[in-house]
Amino acid sequence: MITSAVFVILLFGAVPIAMVLGLVAIVYILESGNLILFDSFAQQMFSGLENYGLLAIPLFMLTGELMNEGGVTSRLIAAARVFVGGFRGGLAWINIVANMFMAAIIGSAVSQIAIMSRAMVPAMEKDGYDKGFAAATTAAGGLLAPVIPPSMLFVIFAVLAQVPVGDMFLAGILPGILMFIGFVLVICCIGFFSPFPEGKWMSRSESVSALLACIPAMFIPAAIIGGILMGIATPTESAAVASVIAFVLGKFLYREIHMSDMATVFVRTARNSALVIFMIAAANVFGWVVIYEALPQKLAAFITSVTSDPFVFLLIVNVVLLIVGMLIDGIAAIILVTPILLPIAMSSYSISPLQFGVVVSINLTLGLLTPPVGIGLYIASAMAEVKPTRIFRKLWPFLLATLIILVTLSGVPWLSTAFV
Repeated sequence: MITSAVFVILLFGAVPIAMVLGLVAIVYILESGNLILFDSFAQQMFSGLENYGLLAIPLFMLTGELMNEGGVTSRLIAAARVFVGGFRGGLAWINIVANMFMAAIIGSAVSQIAIMSRAMVPAMEKDGYDKGFAAATTAAGGLLAPVIPPSMLFVIFAVLAQVPVGDMFLAGILPGILMFIGFVLVICCIGFFSPFPEGKWMSRSESVSALLACIPAMFIPAAIIGGILMGIATPTESAAVASVIAFVLGKFLYREIHMSDMATVFVRTARNSALVIFMIAAANVFGWVVIYEALPQKLAAFITSVTSDPFVFLLIVNVVLLIVGMLIDGIAAIILVTPILLPIAMSSYSISPLQFGVVVSINLTLGLLTPPVGIGLYIASAMAEVKPTRIFRKLWPFLLATLIILVTLSGVPWLSTAFV
């Protein structure tokens, strides 16, 4: 009881999640009286980091930072304009298509929302779009980042679940395409009831120029996804190759990366990576305590008494995680819930860890755009200078589409395992 009380107090007391997990483990050991467990405490923290796949996290972060500095974003948006810019509501289409391009490179929803908000919202407002809708479309497009490979959430889940990172990336391909199609349909429906401004096609010379400028940038997702699909490289090796390509393009082709900026890039990458890695180390200790206490077995006994249907189980998990995602950051939440719920899903319901990982990742990503925490919503608000409530009023159709896709993925396992 003391351990549970400490956990709740710390969790809702704005204590960093890594500290919550570590402190709860210490309190449990003190409460149980098994002080000998302290002899293994540090070892358990370090053993959580003894995974080659974790190296992909700082490398993908470095790739994203180098892309931001190297001017890849503007070129991807220009390329998207070539294909859909002439349709009515062209900039709304461009927004989603460009977000899909960026999702295949960045892998972080928060970073993507920040980058794309700066690029797309002013342009859409200038063309006559409602500013709230422009910010909502951009924020919704950010939901593609944790699903379309590479995905930082997938890397973390794969390490915690002890499944190949490459398999998790492959599991996200169809769900990512489904979400893209869902968002396109939402824009079509909104445009039907509230006509968008006319689009404008680029001239032939402008189109050729935009496509030629974008072709080198497409080597980055090609190196990541192609290397994994063809078995040439592991996800970690693909991330390393992608970071080199991003640097070469930004420095020597686009000439927007300056060596004086590299120290800042490396410091940002190291700081952000350290936060995630420390959370994983603390989560390993927390998972060790959870297993020692046989919490998954006790929870499994309770849930299996309620239902024996895997689909109903995933619906229950979805409802619980929607609430968790509203209160806790997605990375922290996936580190928190995976050691508890994954063993139940696999042993009691024979659910594939890949399907479970995709469902959990999409679910927790929704929390980025839902109050009261909703960090992605507030980032979009700050970047676009629009009130969060105004964005949320325009955002709910995208969230509803994501929920429908989430239920579909929960009931149709092969959508997550078709390519594995």
